[in-house]
Amino acid sequence: MMHIYVGTSGYSYEDWREHFYPRGLGKDKMLAFYACEFSFVEVNSTYYSLVRPEVFRRLAEKTPPGFIFTVKGYKSLTHEREKNRAAQDAAKFCFSLAPLQEKGKLGAVLLQFPYSFPNRPENKSYLVFLREIFKDLPVVVEFRHQSWVREDTWELLKQTGLGYVCVDEPDLKGLVKKTLVCTAPTAYVRFHGRNKEKWWRHEQPYERYDYLYTESELKEWVPGINSLAREAERVFVAFNNHYRGQAVQNAQMLKALLGL
Repeated sequence: MMHIYVGTSGYSYEDWREHFYPRGLGKDKMLAFYACEFSFVEVNSTYYSLVRPEVFRRLAEKTPPGFIFTVKGYKSLTHEREKNRAAQDAAKFCFSLAPLQEKGKLGAVLLQFPYSFPNRPENKSYLVFLREIFKDLPVVVEFRHQSWVREDTWELLKQTGLGYVCVDEPDLKGLVKKTLVCTAPTAYVRFHGRNKEKWWRHEQPYERYDYLYTESELKEWVPGINSLAREAERVFVAFNNHYRGQAVQNAQMLKALLGL
């Protein structure tokens, strides 16, 4: 069971104060505080900008031995998808991860593809291309388009050594439904919330993820997560329903349900 890691998508949120962080806690102390409660964190800020290795070196130093980071891929890799630029940015991205690799704190690279990336031959080829440029790094992929949920996808991911990201998100036409499958040594689950009303129509980005899971909703996932743990070397479970610390509440709830 110890190879199941439960945490949140990001940790540095001002609206977590009083919901999780003490009011007067300095922003530079948030990660150390977070690491007292959780064994891993998903770094999402790397989607928006490429960072220097020193950034990850400092993050690694703020966390105890055994704490793990997963890191979201830069937007040019998943949303722009121009191969020459993707290859250049992937090299910079991998270079920045070196401090985490050196300290054994890199769990996976997360590549989240948009709804506009359906299951087509050219997109399958692009996945193979990314697998090659990331070389031996553990990489997991998240799809938003339901067309990927089929047997030939699992075969492709297994052949290329890419992990599949199982998701919990609103039950809306075209979105990926709950599907538990292990395709690589690293398995991954992301909880985005079930806010149907705000998923496509929202004024602020956070509104999409404004959702608090009930205990019964999380219990639905416990057998599947335990099943993934029997197949994979590591299972990462990240809560992305971050508004006002709801991700923290649900991560703590799931840890208890899993007996962690």
